Amino acid sequence: MAAAQGHFSDHPDHSNGADDKDGAEGDTVPRAFRLAVEAVRGARLRPEIEVDPARPPQRLAPHAYALEAAVVDGEDDLADGRLVLLHDPAGHEAWQGTFRLVTLVRAELEPEMAADPLLPEVSWSWLTGALEARGLAYGEPSGTVTRAGSHYFGGLSSRRPATQIEIRASWTPETGPDGVPDTAGHLVAWCDLLCQLAGLPPSSAGSPETGTGTGVVSLPQRRGPQHR
Repeated sequence: MAAAQGHFSDHPDHSNGADDKDGAEGDTVPRAFRLAVEAVRGARLRPEIEVDPARPPQRLAPHAYALEAAVVDGEDDLADGRLVLLHDPAGHEAWQGTFRLVTLVRAELEPEMAADPLLPEVSWSWLTGALEARGLAYGEPSGTVTRAGSHYFGGLSSRRPATQIEIRASWTPETGPDGVPDTAGHLVAWCDLLCQLAGLPPSSAGSPETGTGTGVVSLPQRRGPQHR
């Protein structure tokens, strides 16, 4: 299993950065946010997942952390996405909490599967099911599921029609008594969603590194991979 990696933003206009001294004079990064990010960085993920640092958004919250991930098969990406952790120590009315997770995930589907009228509802259930299968409490979920088809003509006519599914979502992770959510668990659940979109089987139940299996049935491999 690979450990997640990422970075704090060093943008001068927002206190998204952190130094190594907890509570040091002049350190504006809250301890809860620091611990939440450290948990993300230490999460153990499936070997098919590759994680890269990403620059977090600068205007959504006082503190933000972001990473990008892809389900990789050789040189091909089967599914990819971005996960952002937001933190506002003062709380946010729309979030109903001090932390918020925001994501975008996408993958390609076979046209026949994309024509299923229930696909948007099923796709949304993949996200909520992944969180619930990991025993994670959350609130105020919201998002969209979009599918878009591409047909190729002229010099590109040899390509097969392609349909992409895109899930944009956000939710508020429940915090513990110390005010810190289980961000490592939420990252692992999010990776479960990516793997399901990629058509991979659930991780083994009872794994010491990833916890119990997702408890959901993944879709079969259903489209050609995306070249990186």
